[in-house]
Amino acid sequence: MKPETKIIHHRHHSGISYGSTRGQRFYSAFVMPLVLFGVLFLALNYFSKTTLNVTTLTFAKLSLALGATFLRLSVAYIFSLAAAFFLVFLIYYSPRAEEILLPLYDITESVPTLAFFPVIILLFIRFGFFNGAAIFILFLSMLWNIVFSLVGGLSTIPADLKSAAEVFGIRGWMFVKKVLLPALVPQLVTGSLLAWAQGWNIIIVAEVLHTYIPGGTPAQDVFGIGSALVNASASGQSNVFFVAILLMILAIALLNFLVWQKLLQYAERYKFD
Repeated sequence: MKPETKIIHHRHHSGISYGSTRGQRFYSAFVMPLVLFGVLFLALNYFSKTTLNVTTLTFAKLSLALGATFLRLSVAYIFSLAAAFFLVFLIYYSPRAEEILLPLYDITESVPTLAFFPVIILLFIRFGFFNGAAIFILFLSMLWNIVFSLVGGLSTIPADLKSAAEVFGIRGWMFVKKVLLPALVPQLVTGSLLAWAQGWNIIIVAEVLHTYIPGGTPAQDVFGIGSALVNASASGQSNVFFVAILLMILAIALLNFLVWQKLLQYAERYKFD
């Protein structure tokens, strides 16, 4: 007679849907993200050719600036999400790596993002890759919110669930996608919400690059709502400034209502009983 195994399950959760064929899994894991990233890159390349002149900024152009900022935040979030999962799984599967890297994560997270500006200027701005500089700043500001949320989520996975997975032979990649990923959904949503909030907070710094370049000019700023706000304020264009700030507030409110609140409710299904 087989011993009884206690299985802890996710509340109101019937599992995550994955592609049933190898082609569908390949498409979901590689092709679709590459297509999405390519679209975002082309859109940002288009926006990078748009000039930022506050005296000629119309409502339509401010809306485009908001779109450019949103795309920039999206690209930075994709990079930070990928890096966060790599860093978290690295310490999860290697106790030795956890012993060395977790304190290093704490130290790096404590360093102000702007302390990396000399590196950013050297690697990106020197070659005229201003969008890369802005995205890298946003990436650094978002990354650790996701990393430490996921690290905290790993400690909430019940030992009984891990034991049950071992009993049923769920190991390797199957363990990641059937146990770890569903278990981390609540922490991923919370970390992502914090990451986006941090990104919005630092967007003005990320897009207004000329203040950090010796002899820099506003022409070196990247086109976005953050740079529009700063340059409108500096030039005394109060009408442009107030319209830009209202657009930014509206975008953040809509994103919170239509996306984050829905995701927070959805994440409740993945909490353990």
